[in-house]
Parts: sequence; structure tokens; C-alpha cells
Amino acid sequence: MMHRDLLSRAHEIAQRYLDTVAERHVGGTTSRAALLDALGGPLPDQPADALEVIDDLAEKSDPGIVASAGPRYFGFVTGGALPVTVAADWLASAWDQNGCLYVMSPAIAVMEDVVAGWIVELLDLPRHAGVGFVTGCHMANFTCLAAARHEVLRRAGWNVETQGLQRAPRVRVIVGGEAHVSAIGALRYLGFGSEELDVVPVDGQGRLRADALASALTGGDGPTIVCTQAGNVSTGASDPFDAIVDAAHARHAWVHVDGAFGLWAAAVPELRSQVTGLARADSWATDAHKWLNVPYDSGIAIVADAAPQRAAMGLKATYLQRGDDEDRVGMDWVPESSRRSRILPLYALFRALGREGIAATVRQNCALARRMAARLSEAEGVRILNDVVLNQVLVQFENDNTTRDVIAKVQAEGTCWAGGAVWQGRQAMRISVSNWSTTEDDIDRSAAAILECFRS
Repeated sequence: MMHRDLLSRAHEIAQRYLDTVAERHVGGTTSRAALLDALGGPLPDQPADALEVIDDLAEKSDPGIVASAGPRYFGFVTGGALPVTVAADWLASAWDQNGCLYVMSPAIAVMEDVVAGWIVELLDLPRHAGVGFVTGCHMANFTCLAAARHEVLRRAGWNVETQGLQRAPRVRVIVGGEAHVSAIGALRYLGFGSEELDVVPVDGQGRLRADALASALTGGDGPTIVCTQAGNVSTGASDPFDAIVDAAHARHAWVHVDGAFGLWAAAVPELRSQVTGLARADSWATDAHKWLNVPYDSGIAIVADAAPQRAAMGLKATYLQRGDDEDRVGMDWVPESSRRSRILPLYALFRALGREGIAATVRQNCALARRMAARLSEAEGVRILNDVVLNQVLVQFENDNTTRDVIAKVQAEGTCWAGGAVWQGRQAMRISVSNWSTTEDDIDRSAAAILECFRS
């Protein structure tokens, strides 16, 4: 059958890539114009041989494929995909199940129930929490903040799902000065303009200052949402949740945690002190395709009280068949109705690694980040700008211009890949150690290549 030939060819190409990914030039090796020339052209009029399409796609795409699955990719807090999760993801494509309703895929619905329970247990969050599986932390933030908007307005006597937002009581949203752009984007989707947010100061590591929040909270009444962060995207630092929750809940404000990668610190005994009080918040958003190292896309939205989440997300129609004994209907927890069974890689990950394996991955990445910082800081003119508390390293090479030059040289040289960011007014190289396969040798090779680019 044709699908056997196609899947065999795709397997050969994928296996060849994964066998060599650790030694590839990490960044792309071509230009946008060259890729457009190779992959573009007019819309075909006639069908083509499917095997030739797959071969042609792989050959012409290869120069523009970034080795983000490899061990020396340190950009954007991007994890690689563990082999067991890749295999499970292939099954997700082959089975082609829709996670919308139980009747569409009983197995997928049950797996979502099971993994939801495992996640809140691993992170020691409320066991009755609602959990939804979305594309990434951006949509997880959206889902959680939609639940927050519903609940704070409900307390004010307003049903935003039926009455809309235009005449609703004003909702005050407080964020830290280092709030991630995905949280700001999610708030924009929900009708909260970026210029109307109340921004409170942060400290030198990007942590929201609890004293400043307490002062801000005394300055207004009415429905309020406070957005916090577990794992600053540049420094890895987490906000002081205990003090924040105390101040916010005293004013009946909802506390949301944007924890794209930092939330998983709660899964490691020796890192839990960094996120003390985390479980007392009202909602949490995170990514699994970052530190859990499953394939894209895999975000998780968790809400302590499931009722606001279901009220904000749920849809009903007579043709959407629900069983009388169903406790969970997938579409009640997320913005999407039709969606692929992204739970499969997560289920495989939890079964394959368990609590100890997940903690070991996080622990190893943090140790490797400290190793990278130590190797780079040995060189004169190199400064580490952050306290390396998790997997993030911020580096400056002499000055802003030199740092930008080093970043460009490192990306062109190809031993590793790291990006740039402006941190509190200074240009920095941003190194994120998030891949399950990264070793000490990868760190040492990368540090040597970075320092060579600096010296040149």
C-alpha cells in the first residue's frame, strides 16, 4: 500500500536526521531567498508522485532546518524531543484522533484525565484543579486568564460570557515590569490593552517586588487580576509567590502564574524553595515542549477552581454528544474544539520517565547552565549578568556592540546557537539549557566556541 512506502521513506529521512543532529551546524545554513527559490514557484496544476514530493521536501528544506532538537541549541528555552515522545507523536499523526469529545476518541479522553492527575500531583497543585492541553504557554496563559476574567467579574455580579465585556465593571490587571510578552499578548486577546495594565517594578533579577505590589493593590478596588512569573525568560528567577498571594488574596484578587518553564522547578526537591507559595495561586500556565522535552505543540493550562475554566471555555450544541457519566469533555477546558491528540507524547513521557526522570532532566540542565556560566566567566572581559538559579545564563562580552558581534559570530560558526536580549539596558547573549541530551562535553565545546568567537 502507498502509505507503507511513504511512511518508510519518512522514517528513513527522520532517522538519518536524528542520527546526525548532534553534529549538524546548529543554525540554518542558507538564506530566505535561496529557500524561496528552492521551495517556491507557481501553484502546481497537476498531481505529483508522493514519494518524490517527500524526497524533494526533505532535500530542499534541509539547509533551513535548525538543529533545535540537538544538544547545543540554547535559544528560546527550547527542549529537544525525547525518542519515546517522538514515537508517540508519530502515533498521534497516524491515529489522527480528535481530543474534542469522549465519543471521538475514548482513549485520548481517558489519557487526558490521567495525565491531568499526574501533572497536579507532580507539581503539588490542588488535586481538584482543571487542566487543559493547548498549543503552548501563550494559549495556556489565554485560557487561565479567561478563567480569571470570568471569576473576578462573576464576583462583581457580571457574567462576561453572556453579557460581554463592553459594559462590564473595569477589571484591573497588575503585571511586573518583566512580564513575558506571551502573557501580555493573552491579555490583549481578552480585551485588556497593553497600555492599560498596571506595571509594578521588579528587582535586579526580574522578580516582581512584593512591596511594590502591596502598594499598588491599596491604590484601587474592584475586580483585579495579578500576573506573576515562575522562571524569568532571561534570568530564570521566580517571583516571591507567598508574599504576592498574601497581598493579592487579601484584596480578593486572582493570582495567575506564567510558568512556561520555571513551573517545573516545583518538581525538583532542591529547587522548590525558589517557587515557595506557588501552589497558593489561582492558575498556572506552562509548556511541555520546553523542559519536558516533548514535540511541539504542547502547552498546559491549570486552574485551581475548575468551574471558572469550564465557564470561560465550554461550548454546547445538541450535536456535540456527551455521555451522562462523563466527568471530562476535552473541549470544556481549552479554546479549541478540533485538535490533534497532543496528549499522547505527554502520556508517553510520564510513563517513560516518571517523577524521578523528569526531576533528573531539570536538575541536569540547571547544573549544565552553571557549568556554562563558570566556563565563560573565566575569560577576561566576560560578565555573567544574572544569578544562575535555573537553566538561564545571561552573558555580556565587554560592551553592547561586542556582545552583538559575538552573538552573530556564534550563530554563523555553528557549534552552538544562542540568541540575544536586552537586559535592564544592557545587550546580552541569552543561553537556555533545556535539552535532555545536552552533556558536559556539549557545554565545554560550546563555551570554547563562544570564547573563540569573542577573541576573534
